[in-house]
Amino acid sequence: MKQFFNSIVLVSFLLLIQSTNAQIGKRFPSERKVVKDPVTGTMLTFLTSTAMGDNKIYQTHNQWTSDGEWLIFRSNRVEGEAMAVHEKTGEMVQVTEGGYVGMLNVARNSMKLYFMRKPQDSIAKQNDKLKNRKRESVSMQIVEVDLAKLFADSKIGKLKKADYYQRVCGLTQPEMGAGGDLALDGDENWAYFRVGKEYAAKYLPSGTKLEENYGPRKMGAGPSGIAAMNVHTGAIKYVISVPFQIGHIQTNPWVAGEIVFCWETGGKSPQRTWTVLSDGTGLRPLYPESEYEWVTHEAVISKDEVAMAIMGHRKIQSQDTTGTAVSGANPGQEAAWGVSGTREKPTGLAIVNLRTREMKIAGQTDSGSGLWHVSGSPDGRWAVGDDFSRSIYLIDRHTNEMMLLSTGHKQTASDHPHPTMSPDGTKIQIQSAMLSEDNRSMNICIIPVPEEWLQRKY
Repeated sequence: MKQFFNSIVLVSFLLLIQSTNAQIGKRFPSERKVVKDPVTGTMLTFLTSTAMGDNKIYQTHNQWTSDGEWLIFRSNRVEGEAMAVHEKTGEMVQVTEGGYVGMLNVARNSMKLYFMRKPQDSIAKQNDKLKNRKRESVSMQIVEVDLAKLFADSKIGKLKKADYYQRVCGLTQPEMGAGGDLALDGDENWAYFRVGKEYAAKYLPSGTKLEENYGPRKMGAGPSGIAAMNVHTGAIKYVISVPFQIGHIQTNPWVAGEIVFCWETGGKSPQRTWTVLSDGTGLRPLYPESEYEWVTHEAVISKDEVAMAIMGHRKIQSQDTTGTAVSGANPGQEAAWGVSGTREKPTGLAIVNLRTREMKIAGQTDSGSGLWHVSGSPDGRWAVGDDFSRSIYLIDRHTNEMMLLSTGHKQTASDHPHPTMSPDGTKIQIQSAMLSEDNRSMNICIIPVPEEWLQRKY
């Protein structure tokens, strides 16, 4: 009995230590380093520099807090929790407690952070079901973090309980099958999220033909849907169902109620980019693509524009005199993706106008994969993209000049750089393995737009 009691005390003590170590507002020392790019000479500011599993937020979403001082990112410094790093000092603060699922949403107009997570009782029930080889949909919370209060209390070392900083906005119904693909509306009143197949099917018009899986990854089959929660009241509304698999839900930060999303197949889609309004009207392809075009990694960059990559990464197949592709002429290329992705047609960093529907190619690399993950400045001056080599290219949209801004971020890295332009258009955030000893672990890095380009007058 005594041994049992001692075991209970030990477990309780360990849980207390774990809880204390995972406390929201906990501070971490600066790792900030300024490193000169050995190829381009660009001065790179690494806001983190140790192997702690750092990753930036995806380039479809905002990275900086509304005061412009902090960047929010994912990290294993505290397992399952998100972090903030102060751009000037490099100090870090834990900004969630209790975990999160999927996308982190940093508000642009207020010092708030939004994310999804499973309630603790749902986690326990799900773990029990997994032991019995069963998995059921559970409710999901949408949570708001008051970053202003958190940063202030963290600075003076007088932290309160997590509930003082974190507020549960509301709870989804289990039958919705809600996922972590979350996007905060431009008015910061609604948060959009993806729902599961069974729930989406209820809202499909009768007779709608469902799409099947597309490509070698066996993804893309529908239906799927988008719903929304009011972050102030917890009220839920349904937006739309479509007959294919939805991915990368994002919003227009400057136009309330405008949503952009994609048909996710894990590669080339028959029609990648889509847009719809929050009331479910206006559904249309954002950029109608042909079978020759491999469109990917769309990102809203300004009030009226979406940047995207039209890939030019595949070798052009040889043909015989009848125009038939010669077998084996394109080694390493999966035939299941079709004829897309070569440079027989225009490729590069494309920018689509949401109002006029016009598309322009801002730039393309001379060779190699071409530009892949893309972003741009809200003022329309710059576009930026990475390529398969993890190099970063900057484009002046007024002059069409393109420069190699930074390279050496290691093709062995665990993920791609995913460049995101800052709201003021003066710098770019990436994730990089340049400093990693294992050539895989990533760090948070800031690349400045060259001063001579910033001083340009048009």
